[in-house]
Amino acid sequence: MLESVITPGIFAFVIVPLMIFCARVCDMSLDTIRVIFVSKGIKYLPPVIGFFEVIIWLVAIGQVMNNLTNVVCYIAYGAGFATGTFVGMAIEEKLSLGLTSVRIITKDDPADLMQYLRQHNYGVTSIDAEGGTGKVKMVFTIIKRQDLSHVVGIIKQFHPNAFYSIEEVKSVAEGVFPERHSHFLYRWLDSLTFNAKGK
Repeated sequence: MLESVITPGIFAFVIVPLMIFCARVCDMSLDTIRVIFVSKGIKYLPPVIGFFEVIIWLVAIGQVMNNLTNVVCYIAYGAGFATGTFVGMAIEEKLSLGLTSVRIITKDDPADLMQYLRQHNYGVTSIDAEGGTGKVKMVFTIIKRQDLSHVVGIIKQFHPNAFYSIEEVKSVAEGVFPERHSHFLYRWLDSLTFNAKGK
C-alpha cells in the first residue's frame, strides 16, 4: 500500500530533498553553536558537537552526490544551510551564554544608578573622564548575558540620554554577579564558560 503511494518521482523530488534539507538544518545548527562555544572559551563541548555535525553533513552530501541530476536536491541543500544557520543563532540567543561588558558614559551624577545596580548585586566601577563636551563619568559593569536586558532597562530608567556600549567578554577571574536559580543546563554551560566568585 505504502509502495503504491510513494512513487519513484515522489521519492526523488520530495523525500530525498526533504532528508537533505533536514540534515543540513541539523548540521548547520550544530556548526553555528560549535563556533559560538569556541568563541566563548568552552573547550570540551565543541569537539563532541563537531563529531555529530560532520557525520550528519556526510549523510547530506552523500545524498546530493547520489542525485547529481536532481536540481531540487541542490535547492534543499542551500535552503537547509540558510535555515540551519538561522536556527543555530536563535538557539544561542536563547541560551544567552557568557559575559558582557557594559560601559556607560554620562554627564550626570551616576550615584543613584550605581547604588541601584549594587543593590541588585551587580559589580560596578566608575571613573572620572573627559569627553568631547566636557567632564563625564564612566561606569563599567560586567554581567551575564542573560541579565543584559535588565541592566539596559535600568540604565534607561536612570539616565535615558546616557551613551552606553556593550562588548563580549571571554572570561573573568572573579566578579560580583546576581544569584540566579536558572535551569541546570544553563548553570552547567555557564560553569564551562567562565569562573566567577560572587562576593
